[in-house]
Amino acid sequence: MTTLHSDRQQAERVGPAFSDDGMLAARHLTRLAIREIARAIQPGMVEEDAVERAREVLRRMDLQPTWHPVRVRFGRNTTKAMRQASVPGVVLQEEDIFFIDIAPRHAAWEGDGGATFTFGSDPLQARCARDAQELFHDVRRQWTAFGWSGVRLYAYAQQRAREMGWELNLDLPGHRVADFPHAALHTGSLASADFRPSAMRWILEIHLRDPQGRFGAFFEDMLLEERHYAE
Repeated sequence: MTTLHSDRQQAERVGPAFSDDGMLAARHLTRLAIREIARAIQPGMVEEDAVERAREVLRRMDLQPTWHPVRVRFGRNTTKAMRQASVPGVVLQEEDIFFIDIAPRHAAWEGDGGATFTFGSDPLQARCARDAQELFHDVRRQWTAFGWSGVRLYAYAQQRAREMGWELNLDLPGHRVADFPHAALHTGSLASADFRPSAMRWILEIHLRDPQGRFGAFFEDMLLEERHYAE
């Protein structure tokens, strides 16, 4: 067994409850919850109230928050790395940007997802939100077409982000998902994986920031083949 194969086997271990169907069900419910939360958010809301609204949506869907807090970030807080606390009391404006980042558990399986939304007609904010999602799919297609390692995928993402006029926040370097809890199996990042990551095992994260520090946009989803992104 080569060292590379051994590293991949170790990094991609799963627990006894793991199943592809279970992971896809958790992903589907996560994407659905993101859309439901986004519909509940309106200008004039305080960020802390939006977080509580997001928790209410998850409770109503019988989804349990798991290994990281529910996050909804408004305006200037969208530039912050996830481990940085939001500036309190930020109100969503009529011309503004926000993102949602949730990691709910469905039965034994972990979901994780994020997306960015805008209000108003600010073209830069709208482009940043769109570019975060487009860059996610661009990077994912390099994985599909060329079998690149996690290291190479994030090097490519950083280069493309610069070409698009943004900064890529490498403090969000992708991570494992599995039957809960993945942290008992592997805590390393996708960006440090020196092998081709397998489908149904990894979350690809893209966090773009305006070079002037005014706002950012976030998109994350499970690393999967093209056929899974029709929804």
